[in-house]
Amino acid sequence: MKITEPPRSPERRKRDLLSRLATEMDIWVATADADGLPCLVPLWFAWDGEALWLATRPTTPTGRNLRDGGRTRLALGDTLDVVLIDGDVQMYAAEEAPSAAAEVFLAKTGWDPRTDGKPYVWFRVRPRAIQARNGEHEMPGRHLMRDGVWMV
Repeated sequence: MKITEPPRSPERRKRDLLSRLATEMDIWVATADADGLPCLVPLWFAWDGEALWLATRPTTPTGRNLRDGGRTRLALGDTLDVVLIDGDVQMYAAEEAPSAAAEVFLAKTGWDPRTDGKPYVWFRVRPRAIQARNGEHEMPGRHLMRDGVWMV
């Protein structure tokens, strides 16, 4: 594949990232257990402007790993147009999740884990680092956030 477009500016990458967080529904969630056994699953998510919200059953490997590990790596896109988000995780019982976050999730996905017949928990992922690149030529300048602070 021949790249003909110039690299996007950091400002354009951030705009593109925020658009993807608002419109895409699935995100890859990477976790590991205490022994380092990795787990990678797609989950629906919602972005509230500060954090990503995920819901899963507390007994799944992902639920246990998010709860116990307190960190995750999230990914959007394919290898040519990828977003990587490293974040700190906080778990909420179904009834403890902020209603505004649950409503954003419901509006985006059409599903409300609070009313599902099976037990679900919420996970708030606060980004600590975000990278975005569309091709190898965008490797320089791919860091949009470091230590929880936007660089652009």
